[in-house]
Amino acid sequence: MLSLEAINISAILTMFDALNDIAFFVKDREGRYFGINRTMVRRCGARDKDEVIGRTALDLFPAALAETYIAQDRKVIDSGTSIDKHLELHIYPGRSRGWCITRKMPLQDKDGRIIGLIGTSRDLGLPDDVNPAYRQIAHIAEYIRENYHQHVCLKDLAERSGLSLSQVERLFQKVFHHSPREMLVQCRLSAAKAIIEKTPEARIADIAYECGYTDHSAFSRQFKSVVGMSPTEYGRQAARPLPGLL
Repeated sequence: MLSLEAINISAILTMFDALNDIAFFVKDREGRYFGINRTMVRRCGARDKDEVIGRTALDLFPAALAETYIAQDRKVIDSGTSIDKHLELHIYPGRSRGWCITRKMPLQDKDGRIIGLIGTSRDLGLPDDVNPAYRQIAHIAEYIRENYHQHVCLKDLAERSGLSLSQVERLFQKVFHHSPREMLVQCRLSAAKAIIEKTPEARIADIAYECGYTDHSAFSRQFKSVVGMSPTEYGRQAARPLPGLL
């Protein structure tokens, strides 16, 4: 288990205890809850925090949902990358299913080792049984995240989901506060940044192709527009030794 000395979260928990629509949680590397707020207690159907601390998602949620949460946790901990604005089902107080927006980030100790994760889950107040379109939107968002490196036709995705492109765009703006095309760009550029950080010497054309771009010039322009520097400049910065390591 984690220790409170490793990460002082008591003040954070006090702050999140006052938020009724946001569940806050901290987990260790084994997926055990280490710190939670009162909203998370209610979501788990528990009476107090002691009933949740030290337990895993499999102990607290239906298996299908729990396995999804655990897969997310492992991705964050193993890769060291965050999950942001993930639309998914969760459990409301009373154990009915509803929709939320989840964010998870790796949690590091003072030496940079990943010791767990920290996350929030914001209730959208949308019961699943009266909002079937949100399940379709979640599938489209997941498809974009998993297939950003390929040609993604948003109109085809919408049609396969039984929605019009305008419906998809409207729901994306409502839920994610950006369009499906902006999500695609974010996924591609996040992947590009990860490649550059890992291999700063990689060729720009190869990075562009690997991230779903057919034109490396268009990739470079979009990268600079969003990131604020060119891929080459970003690579030079990534290759620069950190202070104190020489």
